[in-house]
Order: sequence, then C-alpha cells, then structure tokens
Amino acid sequence: MSGHSKWSQVKRQKSVTDAAKSRVFSRFARLITLESKKAGGTPTAPGLSVAIARAKAANMPKENIERAIAKGISKDSGDLEQIVYEAYGPSGVAMLIDALTDNRNRTTQDLKHLLSLQGVEVATPGAASWAFTKQGGTYVPHEPLLEVSGDDEKQLQTILEVLDAHDDVQQVFTNAHGYESTGD
Repeated sequence: MSGHSKWSQVKRQKSVTDAAKSRVFSRFARLITLESKKAGGTPTAPGLSVAIARAKAANMPKENIERAIAKGISKDSGDLEQIVYEAYGPSGVAMLIDALTDNRNRTTQDLKHLLSLQGVEVATPGAASWAFTKQGGTYVPHEPLLEVSGDDEKQLQTILEVLDAHDDVQQVFTNAHGYESTGD
C-alpha cells in the first residue's frame, strides 16, 4: 500500500481550500478597511455594515473583521483607493474590473500586463462603462446580454480566472450571458 497516504490527499485538498479562503478573506479585509476609513470606524455606517455583512456571509472570522476595522481607523491605514478599469474581451464583451489598491501605478501596470498576455487591452475610461448601470456597489449590465461560445468562451473564462487570482481585483463585471459578475 505504499503511496496511498490518506493524509497526503487531505493535506492537498486542505491547502487548496485554505488558499481560496485566504484570497476571499483578504479581499474582504481590504474592503472593510476602506469602508472603515470612510466611516471613521462606525460599524453602523451603510457602506461598512454592508461590507461586514458580506464578509460574515463568506464565514470570515470575527477577529479578522475587527482587525480590518481597526486598521481602517489607525493612522497607519495607508491610502487604499478603489479604481474601476475598463476593457473589452473576446466577442466584444465589455468588462469592468473593480480594484482596491494602495498603489495605483503598480495595479495599473499589473492589470495591463495580465490582460495583454490574454490578448486584451485596458480601455480608456468610459469606453465600456456605457454597457452598465451602477446600482449600489455593483454594476448591472444593460440588456441584451452578449452570447459567447466556443473558443471565445474559453478565452473569456481564462481572462476571468487570471483577474480573479490578482490580489487587488475585487470583482469583474461583464455583459456576457452567464458571466455577469465574478469575484468575492
């Protein structure tokens, strides 16, 4: 029975799920930090309470939430800012990339590089946002949604996975049918 260690399988599966949780929790921590900074640490402020509720829905530990709130009101909180990048993907799919960063230049260059590797370029502000309506903190695509199939669908899925793996990207919104929003 050599090579059949149950612990090896459990360890491998656990590391995959832990990495996914860590990515989601760090995104929520950054969002809570930003909202805490805006609200002055008041948990009943609308933006902060929504961010906390979303984090709790993802089973983020209470200690992590409290730490993120405290970081937002401390003087070492840094300058987190929310940026929306626009791009067009395969089949003319409009994409809005919602990012939260402490270094605008680094994030811009990272996203330009990631997208260029996928054959996509960052568009100028307003180039893709016409296809969406902002409702609360999300973007809802206008009807009709674009149908993507075949190789274009595989390429779009790859682009969304690459963007999802980037630490600064919070959510990606598209006007492709079945891919309206990805991320946390």
